[in-house]
Amino acid sequence: MALLTFYGAVRQVTGSCYLLETHEGARVLLECGMHQGLRDQEAQNAAPFPFDPNSLDAVVISHAHLDHSGLLPKLASMGYNKPIYATEATCELLELMLLDSAHIQEKDAEWENRWRARQGRPPVQPLYTTLETEKALKLRSPVPYGKTVRVAKGVDITFHNAGHILGSAIVELVVHDHGLTRRLVFSGDLGNDCTPLMQDPTFLQDADLVMLESTYGDRDHRCSEATEQELLEILQQAHRDGGNVLIPSFAVGRTQDLLFHLGRFYHQGKLPQQAVFLDSPMAIRANAIYSRFRDQFNEADKAEIRSQGADTLEKWLPVLRCTPNAEDSMAINRFKSGVIIIAGSGMCTGGRITHHFKHNLWREECHVVFPGFQAKGTLGRRIVDGEPVVRVLHQRLAVKAKIHTLGGFSAHAGQNQLLEWVGHFDKRPELYLVHGELEKTKALQAAVKQHFDWDANIPEQDEQIAF
Repeated sequence: MALLTFYGAVRQVTGSCYLLETHEGARVLLECGMHQGLRDQEAQNAAPFPFDPNSLDAVVISHAHLDHSGLLPKLASMGYNKPIYATEATCELLELMLLDSAHIQEKDAEWENRWRARQGRPPVQPLYTTLETEKALKLRSPVPYGKTVRVAKGVDITFHNAGHILGSAIVELVVHDHGLTRRLVFSGDLGNDCTPLMQDPTFLQDADLVMLESTYGDRDHRCSEATEQELLEILQQAHRDGGNVLIPSFAVGRTQDLLFHLGRFYHQGKLPQQAVFLDSPMAIRANAIYSRFRDQFNEADKAEIRSQGADTLEKWLPVLRCTPNAEDSMAINRFKSGVIIIAGSGMCTGGRITHHFKHNLWREECHVVFPGFQAKGTLGRRIVDGEPVVRVLHQRLAVKAKIHTLGGFSAHAGQNQLLEWVGHFDKRPELYLVHGELEKTKALQAAVKQHFDWDANIPEQDEQIAF
């Protein structure tokens, strides 16, 4: 039997990492994600890998978000030089996201070392560099949805559409070992079937072991129509209040969803703001990748975009202004009212959104919209949890702006969608719940038991199972 070790995203959302080993010697790493959130969690990124990178035959990545892919450059710097398998769109998005991450690592180290030099302390090294990232990117091996590829001795993979972000995949691994065939299915991050642009997640029926994400295992999202209406009401209220609307947003996935909704408001004659600023160089480049892969959008949204003569998200939203350089970004703050500012990072851990907070967060007439999950320990989570004063860019800012959370815009499946997906398996495979804070994972575990009389397991960190 094969062995599976749970090295990451166990009883927490980030740091996805699992090692598959067969008795015939194949070693396949499923995900190589970065830990995000609390400081002690992020500190794990600098720890040595709990396996020898040189011993791996292959790495398989479900999608490009950093909590699934963000340590690939570190892996390459430790000697890994074999293929990194991902879907075609994911391979393109990996270049965008990992190079941006490397830039952040280098800048953070540079900033830290200025302080250390003044204190007479030794310098620190970045987690990884641009050069190491480019080394990892050369290992990418794109695989289309539905095509089966052998990645190691006796191990085949097939990617199925997960509907989460562009290129996101459910990973099906079939292990042929000592005359036995076993099938492992990893959900990756399953999409919300109300998410615009993306197709619905693929249902699978056959597996011996399933790993299911549980990010929103404790609740369902509001329907997209209600959430869209709530966003419109926020925009209209902000217009009446005379303030700006700030939207911290992930550059890949969430931003494109928001641009679709705002474009719909515009064409319906309902968008009150005079301009929408996309203040994220990475999101601007991600838009171009989305446009190249627009054949993967769902049919209804493709038809709606085409009906306005648009073939890109920029053309779909004519009042969109992209600000790739720093000068244009700083100029946005001349607008004291009447604009929407979409900027990274999604959990407010850095990026340009923090600069816009400095100019707007303390103003009662402004509004901040959080369209997705905020991990524990992040600035976004502290604001959502109602802290009256937060520290931003070494300054203490009063949180006077009106704060809104729109769970319906999440690109993750809610509880009932997770249950529907896992309920399609013909037999009752072994089920392990990953990618969720413990209370949310336990809620999903209870729901699986209630709906299916099926015992789902919650693995421990570093737990190893045979299957």
